[in-house]
Amino acid sequence: MTNFEDFTEKQWRERLDPQSFAVLRLRGTEPPFSGEYTDTETEGVYSCKACGAELFRSQEKFHSHCGWPSFFSPLAGDRIIEREDLSHGMRRVEVLCARCKSHLGHVFEGEGYDTPTDLRYCINSVCLTLEPTETEA
Repeated sequence: MTNFEDFTEKQWRERLDPQSFAVLRLRGTEPPFSGEYTDTETEGVYSCKACGAELFRSQEKFHSHCGWPSFFSPLAGDRIIEREDLSHGMRRVEVLCARCKSHLGHVFEGEGYDTPTDLRYCINSVCLTLEPTETEA
């Protein structure tokens, strides 16, 4: 298995397109309502664009109208890392891929969404790839 934690900046730049690199590796944010997966309702599994780790399922995705794909739970608790983020004069919780330590977005609690967890994992589309569930024809 590839040890993504040992990748150099050059290797990441070769692996990722410039916008994905800026968000995943430099902790950026894509503009709201610009991402490919913001409003998609395709069923499937969302994986980390940097390393391919499966992170979220479409069943946990919901429309939060915040401008980024939102999920109320990760696929499994060990797929992500949460850490305090005090950047930009705010106190937030950053979400990272547990496998490659790439920035995915942030998680917010107690915003009143009608979800089982009352959490909103606000994830940048450029950090994800979607593998649609195969459906019978």
